[in-house]
Amino acid sequence: MVRLPCLIAVCFLAGCGNPTSGDSTNPGNSPANTTGNPTNNAAAANSAEWEALNNEAVSLTKKGEYNRGAVVAAKALELAEAAHGPDHPAVATSLNNLAELYRAQGQYAKAEPLYTRALAINQKVLGPVHPDVATSANNLAMLYRAEGQYEKAEALQTCALEIFEKNLGPDHPSVATALNNLATLYDKQGQYAKAEPLYNRALAINQKALGPGHPDVAASVNNLAMLYCAEGQYGKAETLHTCALEMLEKNLGPDHPAVANSLNNLAALYYHQGQYAKAEPLYVRALAIKEKALGIGHPDLAVSLNNLAELYFTQKQYAKAEPLYALALALKEKALGPEHPAMAAPLNNLADVYCAQGQCAKAEPLVTRALAIREKNLGPDHPDVAATLNNLAMLYNIQGQYAKAEPLFRRALAIREKVLGPDHPDVATSLSNLAGLCRATNRVKEAEEMEARAGRIRAGKK
Repeated sequence: MVRLPCLIAVCFLAGCGNPTSGDSTNPGNSPANTTGNPTNNAAAANSAEWEALNNEAVSLTKKGEYNRGAVVAAKALELAEAAHGPDHPAVATSLNNLAELYRAQGQYAKAEPLYTRALAINQKVLGPVHPDVATSANNLAMLYRAEGQYEKAEALQTCALEIFEKNLGPDHPSVATALNNLATLYDKQGQYAKAEPLYNRALAINQKALGPGHPDVAASVNNLAMLYCAEGQYGKAETLHTCALEMLEKNLGPDHPAVANSLNNLAALYYHQGQYAKAEPLYVRALAIKEKALGIGHPDLAVSLNNLAELYFTQKQYAKAEPLYALALALKEKALGPEHPAMAAPLNNLADVYCAQGQCAKAEPLVTRALAIREKNLGPDHPDVAATLNNLAMLYNIQGQYAKAEPLFRRALAIREKVLGPDHPDVATSLSNLAGLCRATNRVKEAEEMEARAGRIRAGKK
C-alpha cells in the first residue's frame, strides 16, 4: 500500500475551519442599545444571547466537542430566525456555523443546504459582490472539495477570489487567503503547475501586507513547501519548512500548536527522503507540544500519533507502531463518531500494521469498514474511495487471492482516471499495482503495457 505521513496543510479558509462568532457580523445590523424602550431592550437581550451561543459553539469546536457544538449552534440559528426572520445576515452567520460543525463531523448532506442557504441570503441582502458573499462561496467550495466535487469547488473559489480582488484590491490579505484556497484545490488534484504561482502570489501579498515574520506568512511558506515536497523538490521544501518553523517559534513561542504542525511538516519531509533519524525527534516533540497544549484526549493528537506510528511502521518496528495507531483510532472515533469520513485513514493504518505482522484476518474487516465509510460519505467515485479499494485489493493480493483483488484494482484505476484525469500520478500507482497482479497471474504482455504507461505518466509524457 502507498503509505504517507499526515501533512498539515495550512489553508487560510475565509470564515472556515471554526464557526464564526457573533463578532463577525456586520455591526450595522445589530439592534440599537437604547434603554427605556421594551422592544429595543428585548432585541438587545436576544442579540447578546445569540452572540453568547455562537461563542460557545466556537469554544466547543476548538475542544473537538462537535456534537455539543452542533446543538448550541442550532439554538443560535433558531434564535436568529425568531428575532430577524429567515433572510437576515445573522441567520446566514448561524447557518454557516452549524454547517461548519456538520462538515467537521463528516455530515456533508446536512451541511450543504445550510451553506447554500447562507450564500443565497448574503447574495440577496448584501448584493452579489459583497465580501461576505465571497466568504460564503468559499465555505461551500470547501465542502465540495471534501466531497471530491472539484469542478464545483473551483467555480466557487474562483468567484470568491474575483469578489475579494474587486472589493479589496489585489494586495489585500483576504485575496491571499482566496489565492491559497484555490491553489490548495489544484494541489489536491496534482495540478502543481496551476497551484505554484497562486501560492507564490499569496506569499508575496502576505509578506508585503503583514511583514516578513508574521504567522500568516509562515503559513504561506509552509503551503509552498508542501507543494515542492509533492513535486520531489526536497531541497526547496526543506529551506521553506525550516524558515516557517523559525518564524512560528519566534512569534508564537516554542510550545504553540502551530509550531507542532510546522515540526510535523518538516519531519514528514525527512520521512519522504528516508531520513528517519532526523524525522523521529521532530515527531516526538510535535506530539509533546500537542499533549501539553491540548490535553491527552484531544482529537488533534491523532495526527501526531499517526505520524510517529508511521515512522516506526516504515522501519518495521511494529510493536511500537501498533499501540500508537490504536490510540489514534480511538481518539478519532470518540471525537467524530464511528461513521465519519476521517475514520477511514486510522482504520486502514491499523489494518496495515496487522497485515505486516501476518494478521490478515484482523486487517480485512478494518479495511472493509473503511471502504464502507468512504462510499457512504463520499459516494462511489471519490478519489479516497479509490485509495481504499486499492488498499483492500493489496490485502487480497499479498494473500494470493487474485480473483478478489483484480476487480478492486480495476475499479480504483477507473475512478482515478475519471476524477483525476488519465495522467495523474495516482493513475500511475494503480497501473503499477495492477501490472504486478498481471505478472503474478502470468499475463506478462498486459503487465508490460501497464508498466510502460505508468512510466510515461511518471516521466511527464502523454
